[in-house]
Amino acid sequence: MAHENFNDLAAFAAVAQERSFTRAAAKMGVSQSALSQTIRALEERLGLSLLTRTTRSVAPTEAGERLFQTIGPRFREIEAQLADLSALRDKPAGKIRITTGEHPAVSILQPALKRFLPDHPDISVELVVDYGLTDIVAQGYDAGVRMGEQVAKDMVAVRIGPDMRMAVVGSPKYFKSRSLPQSPHDLMEHNCINVRLPTYGGVFPWDLEKDGQEVNVRVEGQLVFNNLALRVQSALDGLGIAYLPEDAVASHIKSSRLIRVLEEWCPTFSGYHLYYPSRKHTPALSVLIDKLRYRGRLD
Repeated sequence: MAHENFNDLAAFAAVAQERSFTRAAAKMGVSQSALSQTIRALEERLGLSLLTRTTRSVAPTEAGERLFQTIGPRFREIEAQLADLSALRDKPAGKIRITTGEHPAVSILQPALKRFLPDHPDISVELVVDYGLTDIVAQGYDAGVRMGEQVAKDMVAVRIGPDMRMAVVGSPKYFKSRSLPQSPHDLMEHNCINVRLPTYGGVFPWDLEKDGQEVNVRVEGQLVFNNLALRVQSALDGLGIAYLPEDAVASHIKSSRLIRVLEEWCPTFSGYHLYYPSRKHTPALSVLIDKLRYRGRLD
């Protein structure tokens, strides 16, 4: 039978199933008269009467019943397969590309992915550590991670971490022959470990604040990195004072491997946010956002 007749067969199957032109027409979203004409054309094409019509009921003839028993299960199978395909469209799957700094990648994203990926085998995640303010649309990323103050106003942002503080630290070995700094200006007398970020075009200034007084200190030292782990290790090795995320050195401070100074000068910053350009995102990104969403006291 020609392919163009499949619609006729589907119409017949609906009427035979419902035993009613009215219900079948409503199910198919067509008028009763159009459905009746379709069935009549099918009967003419086959040269057989398929339905017995009365004023009160509709029933398949013997030929109609045989045809319905043949095509009914197949149409139901096709409908089931189409339903499965629709579910596949919404199934979390595919690659998610995220640009992020090293600190949120290690402290937030990696622990979350450790829990997330085993439950979603059809999702893959590519993390690219980049300290620049990357244009995620132009560079083909699905999302990025930045501090709250750095997220552009035209982006959708979801908080994924708590407020954070920085810490100024040095090792006991370093301070053995040096006095502890008492004010930000004292840092100019110390060997400080710097970080160079492309966003600033030079070394990153240490943003310190106390009682509403803000001080941006551009310190000097023998070492400059664009890497968090090397700054932590260099501070542990006694090579200078470093300005680092508090959580990255908390265990070393607790174990006295690092000494914290100028604590009262270290402000709190808005936590990390995942951002993306539109609320219309993939199911894969949607489930990851839900996993990453910060549900602390701000929620």
